[in-house]
This record gives sequence, structure tokens and C-alpha cells, in this order.
Amino acid sequence: MKVLLINGSPHKNGNTFIALSEAAKTLDQNDIQTEIVHIGTKAVRGCIACGQCKVKQLGRCVFDDDVCNRIGEKLDEADALVVGSPVYYGQPNGSVLSLIQRLFFSAGEKVANKPAAAVCVCRRGGATAAYQTMNMPFEMMNMPVVTSQYWNIVYGREAGQAALDTEGMQTMRTMAGNMAWLLKKIHASGQPDYPEREPWQPMHFIR
Repeated sequence: MKVLLINGSPHKNGNTFIALSEAAKTLDQNDIQTEIVHIGTKAVRGCIACGQCKVKQLGRCVFDDDVCNRIGEKLDEADALVVGSPVYYGQPNGSVLSLIQRLFFSAGEKVANKPAAAVCVCRRGGATAAYQTMNMPFEMMNMPVVTSQYWNIVYGREAGQAALDTEGMQTMRTMAGNMAWLLKKIHASGQPDYPEREPWQPMHFIR
């Protein structure tokens, strides 16, 4: 089993990386492989609702000039997902939102049923709002949201300060332990045991 952890901070080795690394250590201790992927500092295109990924059944975004499809390819081998982001103005990093929106819309079959967790890192406030925003796509994709002893929030401003948030680090370990437990339950038979669901019945409020 493998967990893909996405570092949505422009700082490759900053506080978001520290938080994700703490979770990765616990997953590794539970014999679950991990990979932390940094989205980088180059622009991540927002979705333009062209629908080409669906019309052409590409399984990826039609735009191939940023990290979106590269991360999508890594989801082929991932059994769970953790997305970390710093908090900007009470919101996740805009690049993370662009990535998740395009990734889930163009390749949603790669994430459906897989456990997921959001991680937010902030200086002082706004983390709960950002955390709620990051969790909403998981719930739309039938992804079990992995909880912890507290919301998955870590505090720190200057590089390295996240490691000083002892409760935050423990929250990361608890979340990772819960994710490991859930993954082992899902894969107990050797193959993923996912529930059967009714076909989607979309309804628009204006007909």
C-alpha cells in the first residue's frame, strides 16, 4: 500500500513539508509506502470548464503544461491521499485548489474510494476555514475522510517552527495512524474492498 502526500506550499522544505513528513514517518512505521510530491513554484493553471477531459475521455486534463497530469499519474499507484497547504487569507494556496479541482474533475476515477486527509499550516488564524475548503472535494469523490484527535492543523510561521508545535505534530501522527489502520482494513483481503453504490442521479434545480 502507498500514500501520496502533496506538498502544496511554494516552499519545498518549509512548515507544510515538516507536517507531511511527520505523517509520513508514522505511515512508514506501519509498513505503508509514502511519497511526498512538491507542486513547485511554477503556475498551476485553473480549470476553464472546457470539458474536453470528459468529452474525449482522456482520464487527464487536456492542458499538459503544469504538474497536474504528472501528479495524476502518481495516483495510479496510490491507495490514499494527503494534501497539505499553507493558509493564505483564510484559504488554501490557490495553486493547490487549481490542482485538486482539475485533477478530480479530469481523473476522478483515480481517487474515488481512497482515504484522504487535508493538512493546513498557518501562522495564527484562518486554518479551520482553509481546512474545510480542502475537505469538500474529498467528500464529493466518495473518499473516506481520515480524522485525528483534532483538526489536521499545524502552527508555525518561520521555516522549521512547525516542528515546535508538539500538539500539531502529534495530530499528524494520529491522523497517519488512523489512515494506516483504515488502509489495512480496506485491503485485508488482498484487494480493495469498496462498497457498491447506486448510479449517480444528478438533478439540476432549473430544468
